[in-house]
Amino acid sequence: MSHIDNLSVNAVRVLAVDAIQKANSGHPGLPLGAAPTAYELWANQMKHNPSNPDWLNRDRFILSGGHGSALLYSLLHLFGYGLTVEDLKQFRQEDSLTPGHPEYRHTKGIEATTGPLGAGMGMAVGMAMAEAHMAARFNREGCPVIDHYTYVLGGDGCMQEGITYEAMSLAGTLKLGKLIVIYDSNNISIEGNIDIAFTENVQERFKAMGFQTITVEDGNNTEAIGAAIAAAKADKSRPSLITVKTTIGYGTPKAGTASVHGSPIGAEGIEVMKDNFGWPSKEPFFVPDEVYAHMREVQAKLASYEEEWNALYGKYCEKYPDAAKELTEFLDMKSGEKLYNDDGYWNDTVNDMKPAKILDYAKDSDASRNISGWVLNKKLSASIPNLIGGSADLAPSNMTYVNGAGDFSAKDYSGRNLHFGIREFAMSAIANGMVLHGCRAYCATFFVFSDYIKPMARLASLMQIPTTYVLTHDSIGVGEDGPTHEPVEQLAMLRSLPNFHVFRPADATETLAAWYAAVTSERTPTALVLTRQNLAPLAGSSKEALKGAYIIEDSSKKVPDAILMASGSEVALCIDAKKALAEEGIDVRVVSVPCMDVFEEQPEDYKEKILPKEVRARVAVEAASGFGWGSYVGLDGTTVTMKGFGASAPNKLLFKKFGFTTENVAAAVKSVIK
Repeated sequence: MSHIDNLSVNAVRVLAVDAIQKANSGHPGLPLGAAPTAYELWANQMKHNPSNPDWLNRDRFILSGGHGSALLYSLLHLFGYGLTVEDLKQFRQEDSLTPGHPEYRHTKGIEATTGPLGAGMGMAVGMAMAEAHMAARFNREGCPVIDHYTYVLGGDGCMQEGITYEAMSLAGTLKLGKLIVIYDSNNISIEGNIDIAFTENVQERFKAMGFQTITVEDGNNTEAIGAAIAAAKADKSRPSLITVKTTIGYGTPKAGTASVHGSPIGAEGIEVMKDNFGWPSKEPFFVPDEVYAHMREVQAKLASYEEEWNALYGKYCEKYPDAAKELTEFLDMKSGEKLYNDDGYWNDTVNDMKPAKILDYAKDSDASRNISGWVLNKKLSASIPNLIGGSADLAPSNMTYVNGAGDFSAKDYSGRNLHFGIREFAMSAIANGMVLHGCRAYCATFFVFSDYIKPMARLASLMQIPTTYVLTHDSIGVGEDGPTHEPVEQLAMLRSLPNFHVFRPADATETLAAWYAAVTSERTPTALVLTRQNLAPLAGSSKEALKGAYIIEDSSKKVPDAILMASGSEVALCIDAKKALAEEGIDVRVVSVPCMDVFEEQPEDYKEKILPKEVRARVAVEAASGFGWGSYVGLDGTTVTMKGFGASAPNKLLFKKFGFTTENVAAAVKSVIK
């Protein structure tokens, strides 16, 4: 390692440790051990341009071990991404650009929000899949305008998480040659040496999954690290794992121990460390001028990569104008907004959204999963060029396969149908990674298995990215499969997520509205919760569903005797109960609530119009847990909801067994009318 490279590596270390010490909080172990690897990658191996962090053809870098964020912030500062020393001094402080774990959108140069171990691994696979897909669709002879790598750095913790192997198993199957996993192997976790819980041969496991595996024995040898990365880049036929043997907390008195993983080193320890590095100053956050001068030279070199690409792209546009136009359209995340302009479907002058008239959907009654599949095939796929997705081995049940769009595989990356295998957790992370890369991705499974995707749905919410989750078999309507497959608490779980829209449509009209909301969302993920049982078209359903809740059948009175509220299949039940109550002289309003989250975003006057405060007699009906309905029914209302788990029997019998009948709903209304 040259003098200036050694000085630059130690600058990364010193800045990270000083930031952690000032905050009196953080994880110095990873930054100290992994700094040579990160520096070599960023300075000599990776194509990126700090002056344009959004350059389309940049290599992507994800720090899966997000607790080592101080490493990333030091890199962003030294490489000129806009983080200042003052920003480093505000590490882990309120409103700073250097929060405890890296946050996408919050800090320039952060490709994904990480922290939950293994999440970055899954999202990296998604980014590599997106790169392969775009390259297959848009590159032309002599003009490889999409040609970059995805690097992901993680440690022993990431290698112990199940999501890592779910995702990497698929990456190996798909032969994602431009995915490079860097394993910071220091054999230490919070509780001590990893041998207490983790003794497998990681390299052999990755080899079995179809990876090229390379080991660097000395984590301070940047030449060997560079050679390993070059070898990984050269093998386009399979993804690569580079194991770099490092010492956690390198250079400090706590080196090689668990105590340096997640605690500041202390003033005395930092002084010893700086002496060990031959650092020219004990002053916190000091970096020699020659390091900054060197980094300016590196930045100029990095900028030249984009300049070269711009010339290539200009040639591409001139030689292949149609492909260039298609690429531009692919990158337009607002293409869904133009979806129905041709037929005026979403034009404000169109008030009737009946399937037979506008949707041309032939069936009088059908499951919303089938209607969703029709919308996906007939309306969305042709109109939204970057729409891509698939299911966790359930496409025939989720109705998420797009006919004629091809299958994404190692033999053909241009296909738009993804086959995730039975890997729900990794699937949702991969979908997030594809969205981060510029695709409008969706993924699908049974609603009950949303438990498996929830951590990545949460990250999508945090990152403000519009991943779509198609979740079918929405209730006890699953029937014979029984309580293991009948979701009860999942609606409440997903509704509890901030910045997350959960649509449970009541018929074809609302299903189309739900999809429209999903594919036009810019910063909010969406779950479409769909039935297996048939839903009949409802006379009062309309595009008002886009407001989250609306009056689907009103009372003839200015002030209704009561308000019935429901989502999904239970809306029709409430309409039937309204008719029954009318025969007894009770006049109620029925409100369809396809999306509580969107309804909460509406102006107060609209919410008051739909649910006037003066009407305190309210009943919510939903074949799921009643948790979450309390704010709508109030102290004087009640719910007809699930009080426990379901059972195995035909669905019609189950709805009756658990009280989802006209008679029971009507009785509930009468019980709250004073």
